[in-house]
Amino acid sequence: MATPRMSRLAFLAEADNLSMLTDIRRGIEKESLRANGGGKLAHTPHPAAFGAAMTHPSITTDFSEALLEFITPVSHSIDDTLAELDAIHRFAYRELGEEFLWNASMPCILGESDDNIPVAQYGSSNPAQMKTRYRLGLGHRYGRKMQTIAGIHYNFSLPPALLEALYAKEGGNRTYTEFVTEGYFGLIRNFRRYAWLLVYLFGAAPAVSRCFLNGRQHSLQQLGEFTLYKPEATSLRMGNLGYQSDAQKGLNICYNRLDNYINTLRKAIVTSYPGYEGIAADQQLSSGLLQIENEFYSPIRPKRVTASGEIPLGALQRGGVEYIEVRCLDVNPMLPVGINAEQIRFLDAFLLFCFCDTSPLCDDSVNAATIDNMLAVVDDGRQPGLTLMDRGTPRRLKDWAEDLLGGIRETAALLDRAHQSERYMASWQAQRAKVENPALTPSAQIVAKLEAEGLSFHELAMGYSLAHAEAFRGQGLSEDEVQRFKAMREQSLADLAEAEAASTETFEDYLARFYAQYQQL
Repeated sequence: MATPRMSRLAFLAEADNLSMLTDIRRGIEKESLRANGGGKLAHTPHPAAFGAAMTHPSITTDFSEALLEFITPVSHSIDDTLAELDAIHRFAYRELGEEFLWNASMPCILGESDDNIPVAQYGSSNPAQMKTRYRLGLGHRYGRKMQTIAGIHYNFSLPPALLEALYAKEGGNRTYTEFVTEGYFGLIRNFRRYAWLLVYLFGAAPAVSRCFLNGRQHSLQQLGEFTLYKPEATSLRMGNLGYQSDAQKGLNICYNRLDNYINTLRKAIVTSYPGYEGIAADQQLSSGLLQIENEFYSPIRPKRVTASGEIPLGALQRGGVEYIEVRCLDVNPMLPVGINAEQIRFLDAFLLFCFCDTSPLCDDSVNAATIDNMLAVVDDGRQPGLTLMDRGTPRRLKDWAEDLLGGIRETAALLDRAHQSERYMASWQAQRAKVENPALTPSAQIVAKLEAEGLSFHELAMGYSLAHAEAFRGQGLSEDEVQRFKAMREQSLADLAEAEAASTETFEDYLARFYAQYQQL
């Protein structure tokens, strides 16, 4: 009897459907701190030459004024996506002067105090004030240092025409929107179970500068005078030093159905959390366990583009899931833009596998095992014989990885057939080699370089970052690219001025109207 995965793979293999796989949509959001010539956090404002961070489509900031975020438009071409990310870097270096981009997830030297980390500023409009106050709240709740950790977010959606064809085959009594949303939630449940594999394969943050912790308790080992690490770690960013929260540990968000997801997140937003009630009202948006949806630190999110002023949960309730956002990817310091085509091709094959594979509903025990597996791989992912829990059964990481790779091989082969290439299988082979030989993983390569050359983490990351900076500056921009980025800058400033002129109500009234949407869900 054919399994659901076999049925979907057979459907995708049909000639008309196979050709649609070339229209997978993707986009990248890549974060980088601005650092000064000595490798310390830059305290200069967001460069005016970039345009307005609030309204620029490609260059904005995340938590800090110094934490740049580069955004590529939605594209069905991997080459075009990476070319645009490369162009944004080259434009940035045209305007950065003596500063450079810290091309690693774990940060540069930040200084002794959280106050040394400037919170991002966006202007005087109500939406801009909300963005800054949200970040002030994050700083009080988790510390500003944690918020300087950078990552790469990978946005992915299946071709609408392919989903429509699949709906005609499998839709039944569901509406098209319900069918697509259920499909993406099935992908998300599988992704959360298997995301440890991505952290093993692509984790590139096994070490951090000692000053990042400054007396904070940890279980890391000292490497030289200035570096802390774990010899077999993969991604400290994804562990207890990074985007983890004691307050959120009891927050069991349900991914079984959209209404479950909305209700559990909504409750966390509208319910006051005693630990946050002592923070001044003008230093956070609310005293809720979550100020807004974005504060929930998940390795993957269901997403829909929001209308102006609309809350993300409202957009999902209105139109269902439109795409997913993968959030567990480190910036690889060895790569100029932190990610490459080989990794993207494996991500596509992995996500397509998650969409096709049987996706059992989850419960609290599954959620707990998912978190435990991730933390085990974060801390000791390259440890020989490391054991994880697969639905209550212990499994060696290597055995489970090989089993998953067997399924991912099928989707990689389909994508190669669709693109008439061999590059997806080449990427799959490269990842399989990492399972056979952990020394090939980025985290192992970084640790080996630290140990063999006697470098500190700061020296290693700065060395890579400066080499990339020199290459980007040397390449420059074409005149067409200069004019394109100039036009985006000018349009962002015009859009900012328009938004500020339109903000006529008080900020308190704006915020009350925003939060009223949660009561209407």
